[in-house]
Parts: sequence; structure tokens; C-alpha cells
Amino acid sequence: MTSNPYLLRRRSFLKSAGLTAAGAAFGLPQIVGPRVFGANARLVTGHIGVGGMGGGHLGYMVARQSRGDVTIAGVCDVDAKRLEDRVNRAGPQAKAYHDYRELLERKDIDAVMIATPDHWHAVQMVHAAESGKHVYVEKPACCTIEEGQAMMAAANRNQVVVQVGSQGRSQKECYLAHRYIANGMIGRVHTVECWHYESPADNNPVPDREPPEELDWDFWLGPLRWRPYNPRYCHGTFRWVMESGGGQIRDRGAHVMSNALWIMNADHTGPVEIEATGTLPKKGLWDTAMAMEVNYTFKNPDWKLIWAQPGQKRPYFDDDKRKRLGIRDGYGAVYHGDKDSLIVWVGDGQVFTELKAVEWEPPAGAVDVYKSPNHDHHEDWMQAIKKGSKPVMNIEAAVATANLTVLGNLALVLGRKLQWDPVKKEIVGDPQAHRLMSRPQRYPYCL
Repeated sequence: MTSNPYLLRRRSFLKSAGLTAAGAAFGLPQIVGPRVFGANARLVTGHIGVGGMGGGHLGYMVARQSRGDVTIAGVCDVDAKRLEDRVNRAGPQAKAYHDYRELLERKDIDAVMIATPDHWHAVQMVHAAESGKHVYVEKPACCTIEEGQAMMAAANRNQVVVQVGSQGRSQKECYLAHRYIANGMIGRVHTVECWHYESPADNNPVPDREPPEELDWDFWLGPLRWRPYNPRYCHGTFRWVMESGGGQIRDRGAHVMSNALWIMNADHTGPVEIEATGTLPKKGLWDTAMAMEVNYTFKNPDWKLIWAQPGQKRPYFDDDKRKRLGIRDGYGAVYHGDKDSLIVWVGDGQVFTELKAVEWEPPAGAVDVYKSPNHDHHEDWMQAIKKGSKPVMNIEAAVATANLTVLGNLALVLGRKLQWDPVKKEIVGDPQAHRLMSRPQRYPYCL
């Protein structure tokens, strides 16, 4: 083990940060305080994981850099070809990193954007927080209940601003739907019914093989148990493996159900009962549910949240607009009230709702709801950093959403109802399920 260069780098990182592997997430005082910003201060960023969404975040910051309010100082990826391309995009001032921990050692970097596969989110966010960095991390926030608890503790202990990439909350028509419902226009909402198409099946398995030369497979696995490389695992296909991706419910569910918790003012509550049915694959490496339905029961106030995959699709009402704007209406949610209902389509970088909410003019004395600046999720994060405030998809809200996805998958795999204590944030009355709130992480890539 002592000859492993990544282990040596981790030991160096922990020594320089004053951490231990066990203490990185729990019980330590703030190690490095985040910089206090003036209104016109330039944000210095680092980017960890620059594939699909990460490449998009980098492109956004390149545009901001050209306007003079951001400097991209570092770019990190374990795929050498991808890294070379992205660091060239970032500009000559950006340094390339294979190991994210070396990027975090830099004192001049104020904030990092993390868009690695799901199984890396918690470890990297916690390490970034302990290094005094503000964080934008992709959704879902975490893969286990325990990871989410560690993320919240690290963010609060180190006083860093964390935004999670469920960007639907910042979209204009999500704001309009939220405002419409908050003003009682459909009455008391008793059911939120989400629909989404099924997860794919690995019907044509391929054998394990040597990883591509440019990919550090061991580092890509990180906290996961070691296994041989297979093209079915990555890059984008990690979504269909339970331990690394969790299927559609943990992917798009982290968007659609995030909006549901936001609109229902339920970020700091949780269900008391979770029941799931569905179909799991019988062959291949992909093991996430193809079809599934999860029912979440909330109390005080009483309402139900349903994740239905595929569920009943509601086609967008304007076919010309749908085609012109490329509206992906294959997923969304219906908010059922005791007076009326409201459909909210999509839920991530696109959100659309019915005209009755879009065209509604609030009367005097109407309730308003939070609106991200310029309906821009990145801008909301950057302004929160400068103001020292909570962003719209802060880590507590994101963990609440991620917990729904984790609990839905656990209920399906175990084949029984789960009881959840929304105050203690733990599974109750089921010791086996309680143990599955956490899972081992492979040393040295661990909390």
C-alpha cells in the first residue's frame, strides 16, 4: 500500500489540512475559513469532474471569466484526454490536476464545482468544505443517508456555501408554479404525482476488459469496492448501477422531487412511511429498477408524494412550442389540490407549467416566494457566497431530496414498507434496513 501514489497524495493532503480519514467528516473544528467577499470581488474556482454536466459548468464559468468576475484556477479529471481538452478551454491560467486533493490544497481557490459520478459527491464535498472551499456539487447530493449527514455537518461546521445542482428550483416557471400554489390557487395540495420513463436494461452484456489507457480506473471507482473495468460502468452509464447511480429515481428524481419539496415547503420535513414496487433486471451489470412506483406518506401536514416510473405522462399542451423549444415532457409532476390541479413539466434545466400559473397576476397582499437572481442557479450560488446566505438548493434541502431517492430504492430492494423518523432522520423498526443507511467506503477514498 505504501507504494500507491494516490495513497501517498492522500496522506500528504490529510497532513496539510490537519485531518484524519475518520475525522474528515465528523467532529473537527473549522480548519480553513472561507474568504470574505466584497460585492465586486472575483471568485476563483476549481472544477472537479468535467465530463457532461461538469463540462457545462466549466463552459458557464469560462463565459463569466471573459466578463472579468471569475477566474478558473484549476481543472481536475481522472480521464487524461478529457482533462487535456477541458483545461485548454479554461485558459492558460488554469492548471490541470489528476488528483482533486491537490487542487483542494490551493489556498487561492475560493470555490469548487464538483460533477463527478454520484458515488464521489459526498467524499469530495466534505473534503472541499474542510479545506475552506465553497461548493457547487451535482445532484443527487449523496448515495446513502450517512453520507448526507456528513455533508450537512461539514458544510455547517466550516461555514461554507453549498449549492446542489437540482437547478429546476431556479427556473422561471418553477417559481411561477410555486407562487401560484403558495397563494392557494389549487387549494390544499394532498398529492404530488411524479411521472418518468423507465430505466434501461443491460440486455446485451459485454465482458470485462482493461480500462482505456487514459482512464485511471482505480481512482474513478474511488469509495466503491474494487471491480474489473467494464464499459457498462462508465462514463455516463454509471447511472444504471445501484451503488454508483441509483437509476432514474436518483437521477431525475433529484430534480422532480426537489421541486416538489420546494413547492410543498417540505425541505425540513420528511415522509413517515415509504412503500415501493417495481421490476429489477435479471441479467447484465445494470441493477437499478426499470419500472417502479414509490409512495411517500407525509404527516403534519398530511400529503402523499408518488414517484411513478413510467406513470401517466401528461403531454405538454402546446405542441408547436414543445417542438420549437425542445421541451422534454417525458417527465414532470402533477400537484393535486382540493380545488384544482397544476402540471409542472420536466424539472431540471427546463421547467414549464400551465398557462393559468404563468399568466396569473398576483393581487395586492399576495404571498411571494424565493426567486433565484435572473433565474440562474449558478448566479444564486455565487450571490449566496458573497452574501453569506443559503442558496435555493442548499445542502440540507438537497439531502432531504436525496434521502427520498435512497429510501425509495431501499424499500424496493428489501420488498417491504419502511418507517422513517423525519426528526432523527433514520429508519426505525427495521434493524436490517437501518444498517443500510450507510455502506463501507474503500480506503483511502473515504469519509
